[in-house]
Amino acid sequence: MERAVSDPEPAHGIVSPVNSSWQKGPLSPDDKEKVTKVLAACRNRDLQTLAHLATSQGGLIEDEVRRTAWPILLGCHEHHSSEQADWTKLERHRDEEQVELDVNRSFVYYPENESKQRLDRRKSELSDLITSVLRQHPILCYFQGYHDIVQVLLLVLGADGAEAAVARLSLLRIRDFMLPTLSGAESHLHLLPAILYAADKELYQHLSGATQPTPFFALAATLTLYAHDIEEYGDIARLFDYLLASEAAVPVYLFAVIVMSRKKELLEIDHDEPEMLHSILAKLPKPLDIEGLITRTHTLFTQHPPQHLPYRAWSRVSNYSVLKTTRDPDAFAQQTLSYGEDLFQKQAAQIRRQDAVKRMRERIQVLGYRYRRPARWTGAAVLVAVLALYFGRANGAGGLGEWISTALSARHRVGELAQQVLSRFW
Repeated sequence: MERAVSDPEPAHGIVSPVNSSWQKGPLSPDDKEKVTKVLAACRNRDLQTLAHLATSQGGLIEDEVRRTAWPILLGCHEHHSSEQADWTKLERHRDEEQVELDVNRSFVYYPENESKQRLDRRKSELSDLITSVLRQHPILCYFQGYHDIVQVLLLVLGADGAEAAVARLSLLRIRDFMLPTLSGAESHLHLLPAILYAADKELYQHLSGATQPTPFFALAATLTLYAHDIEEYGDIARLFDYLLASEAAVPVYLFAVIVMSRKKELLEIDHDEPEMLHSILAKLPKPLDIEGLITRTHTLFTQHPPQHLPYRAWSRVSNYSVLKTTRDPDAFAQQTLSYGEDLFQKQAAQIRRQDAVKRMRERIQVLGYRYRRPARWTGAAVLVAVLALYFGRANGAGGLGEWISTALSARHRVGELAQQVLSRFW
């Protein structure tokens, strides 16, 4: 696919969205017919048909159509902009310095033929767009690569059309990635080994060393919806057609398909070299056959849906995760930003509790190791009591009394040790 070429430079004001995406020349009759179907589905808010068209060959065809379809896929409503406060008067978000650093590294590959003045205006719009969402929803935590996602929406929808889309995407589609810790993102990654096991047990076994305990090699691609890795504007726009029309688990399935497409290469590397495998898997092959990957991903997802994955992978996912709250497109379209914030708070609290339990277990293990010698002494005391019982039975009632005394002493010692452990922990 060709890279996007920008429109003629405007004299002033906001920068227009990219013109006509990667298409060159007039649309074919088949493409025109598909555009008609897409726009009809948009008018009728027929999300099922729209998702089918976005998944099929060619996706949504061109950016003019995407400007209508993407907001609908994200559940945007026309009254959104009128309800927003003036974000410039809101308190600064804690991550704004990092936002600026990342924005300065944006628009590297597309669009082409940008003057420095125009590029600077695009970066200014990107910064304003990200900052406005973060200030209006300060619970969100910025992550590096978020700007790559927002950059795509900005180029397709324009500054005016992207704000509502970015807000809904952030709170309702990629919320797990904007939590205070990586735990939400890790729940996505943990699906990958289960998908590989279901689809290709040989490859799963070969990669087991690299995928355990967490396949972090898939983090950058899935976290940024592949916007960080794909360099062709037409490719990322086409892929977003599919991803925005699909469940939140689909990016992980896509990564599984990419891994399986490299099976021959991966099997040539010794399974006892997980670092080498991790290094290879962290870099996506180039070029990517986007249409072929979409087709195979859709098939894989249909054959092995998340709820049927092995190792109870799906049951371990939080009910507050976007993995589960984006499954029904009609229900998703009705979700509000405040609902997304509520789920964010609940999931963050759940993660804090889980982390507290994990820390408690780790401390108990440390204390258990520290008190391993007293534990052996307690075991010795119990052994003495057992021997006392044996000899007490042999020597009559007097021996039994001594055994009771020894057993009580051992029990007292165990109680003291337990109190010491608890007092140190709490």
